[in-house]
Amino acid sequence: PGKSKKLPQTLSMKDVDALLHAAMNMGKNRNDLWRDTCLMQLLYATGMRVSEMMSLPLSAARGNPAMLLISCKGGKERIVPLSRPAKDAFHTWVRLRDEEDALLRTNGKPTSGFLFPSRGKLGHLTRHWFYARIKELALYANIDVSRVTPHTIRHAFATHLLANGADLRIIQTLLGHADVSTTEIYTHVLSERLESLVQDHHPLAR
Repeated sequence: PGKSKKLPQTLSMKDVDALLHAAMNMGKNRNDLWRDTCLMQLLYATGMRVSEMMSLPLSAARGNPAMLLISCKGGKERIVPLSRPAKDAFHTWVRLRDEEDALLRTNGKPTSGFLFPSRGKLGHLTRHWFYARIKELALYANIDVSRVTPHTIRHAFATHLLANGADLRIIQTLLGHADVSTTEIYTHVLSERLESLVQDHHPLAR
């Protein structure tokens, strides 16, 4: 018999809204606020893997992009569209990055080629850093911290698209899944919610 797949844990739209609100309000300064807002908006708008998002080059932001070119596993690439809130946060963060780079050059210091730079060995923020950061955002948003990880946002992206009528093949492309069977697990998540809806609200279920 085939091994059963574990259903992915996801978040409601209300939870995601609370996390986005936390990102816009929790930072210590303007740069922190827009960095976190850009990270969360990009993650929820595109369903990117965290490693893909953290390694985005600053050049990806040039030319007022409506879409992002993402380097995937195995050296492959895919294109994902940006929502309006994600584009706004993206452009604001890039403007702040450019201002910071100009200041660094004035002081004779090196600049980073990454969209989300850090002073660490990789030159950009790590997925471990973001894992800890999103837990802080969940705490600020009064959401159960154990339910929130970067990957649950990716699951929420796919689940919410499917719930609102998106085609499974489109979701497969956006997520970068090589096989549609990997994407089909989200139909089970949706089926559970539909069953719960019937049990809670159908008059004959009482």
